[in-house]
Amino acid sequence: MIQPVVAALQMTSVADVGRNLDTARRLLEKARAGGACLAVLPENFSFMGRNEAERREVVESDGDGPVQRTVAAAARELGIWIVAGTQPIAVPGEARPANACIVYDAGGRRVARYDKIHLFDVDLPDGREGYRESKNAVPGAQCVMVDTPAGRLGLSVCYDLRFPELYRRLVSEGAEIFSVPSAFTGPTGRSHWEILLRARAIEDLSFVIAAAQTGIHDNGRETYGDSLIADYWGRVLQRLPRGSGVVLAALDREHQAATRAGFPVLDHRVLG
Repeated sequence: MIQPVVAALQMTSVADVGRNLDTARRLLEKARAGGACLAVLPENFSFMGRNEAERREVVESDGDGPVQRTVAAAARELGIWIVAGTQPIAVPGEARPANACIVYDAGGRRVARYDKIHLFDVDLPDGREGYRESKNAVPGAQCVMVDTPAGRLGLSVCYDLRFPELYRRLVSEGAEIFSVPSAFTGPTGRSHWEILLRARAIEDLSFVIAAAQTGIHDNGRETYGDSLIADYWGRVLQRLPRGSGVVLAALDREHQAATRAGFPVLDHRVLG
């Protein structure tokens, strides 16, 4: 069986959509040159603004807008599947947009959309940072799967990572891979990022492609970075701790299938 190559793209997005799209295109070109058939962009890849007023200015209608058109064109021109991190997409009848992850196939056709279910409403333990994502975003309500050249992909975003029941639902529906576009904070990333990613991989015998924001953004806040690809046994195949760049890895799906058959933990579930 041919081992598909996948990519996680790491960015430091700014309050300039054009600059972010240029960076994303450059990284997508590197991913394709490295043999990737599927690439995952980070959460908020197209815009990380200084305030919510700026973010409202870049909300797009579902199915059309400069970001969506640009990513679709990149997928078509490069011949690569793209999991387009997240961007704000208008929700009819709501003042708040969804934090939406849109997937494009290698022909530039939209094949899936997942709206982030779990919104980041927390105060960090050190008391220095607090977040209320639900003030500015509508939560999603549906799990989303999509068949890709790399395997059956379950979609998730950032804070979803802390809710294993979502991933168990996805794997129950046939997921072999999870995508996790993220903008993890510096403090939570240092404490939990790798542990959570590897836990989701291990407990569901699934590959994980985690594409992260990294560094200090225009609003002064830090994201952790450390984009990585982990296999179904929790081994980190490749990673990029800091800086903009591309992480590439081949997925041994044949050995994954053999491991699931010989170590049938997914068949031994008695609850849920």
